[in-house]
Amino acid sequence: MVANNVVCMKWGKVYGPEYVNILYRMVRRNLTVPFRFVCLTDDPAGLDPGIETMPIPSFPEPSPEHYRKCQAWRKLLLFAKPFADLEGKIFFLDLDVVIVGNLDVFFAYSDKLAIIENWSQPNRLIGQASAICFPVGAYHHLLDNYLADRNGIAAKFETEQKYITRALGKDNFAYFPDEWCRSFKMHCLPGGILNSFIAPTGIPAKARVIVFHGNPNPPDALAGVWGKPVPWYKRFYKTLKPTPWIAEYWR
Repeated sequence: MVANNVVCMKWGKVYGPEYVNILYRMVRRNLTVPFRFVCLTDDPAGLDPGIETMPIPSFPEPSPEHYRKCQAWRKLLLFAKPFADLEGKIFFLDLDVVIVGNLDVFFAYSDKLAIIENWSQPNRLIGQASAICFPVGAYHHLLDNYLADRNGIAAKFETEQKYITRALGKDNFAYFPDEWCRSFKMHCLPGGILNSFIAPTGIPAKARVIVFHGNPNPPDALAGVWGKPVPWYKRFYKTLKPTPWIAEYWR
C-alpha cells in the first residue's frame, strides 16, 4: 500500500498540461517517501507518463450568484469516500504553487486535516486551500453536506476554503506552521510602489511551498508581468519586476 498520495485538479482551459507536469516534477524532487501522484482532470492530454489520471466526477456547482464569488467548490470532491483506490493520506496542491523545500513533513504533521491559514484573514477561522493534507475519506461529510444543500452552503460560507475550516471548527483541524507555506504576493514582493522598482526579494526562510493565488502566476512572475490587465489606479502596486529565482524551482 502506498500511503502518501499527492493529488491535483485540472479542469477547463485556465491551466495547460505543463502546469501539472511541472508540479509533478517539483514533487518528485522534493518528496523522499514513496508516493502516488494523481491528477483529477477533464483532459489528460499532454500529461507525463508518471502521472496517474482520473476523470473528474460530475459535480453540481452552486447557482451563478454564488459561483461568481468562488469557482473552486469542486475541490470538495477530494473528500469523497471512497476516493478511487487511494489509501492513507491525500496531500492536495494547487497547480500554481512553486515547491522550494522538502514535502515529507506535510504527511507527518497531523492526524487531522491540515491546511494553510489564510494570510489576509488571520484569526478568523479561514483556511487557504492551495495546500491541504488529510486522511482519505475521513471528511466525507464536507462533500455530503454540500451535495445536500449546495446553494445554502455557498450562501453561508462564500468560498470552499472558508467552508472547510468553519464547518469543521477550530478543534477539528490544524493549520500548517506559518513558515511552510508562504504567499508570493504577501511574502516575496517588496510591497506597494516598490514592486515597480525592486525585484522580489527571494524565498522566505523555512518556506517549502510558495503559493501564487490570483495573479501573477509563476511564469508571469518569472517574466515580470502581472498576468492580466488591472485598473489604472492599481497599477502602482499590481506590478512587479522579473523574478529569476522562480526558474530554479518551477521547471
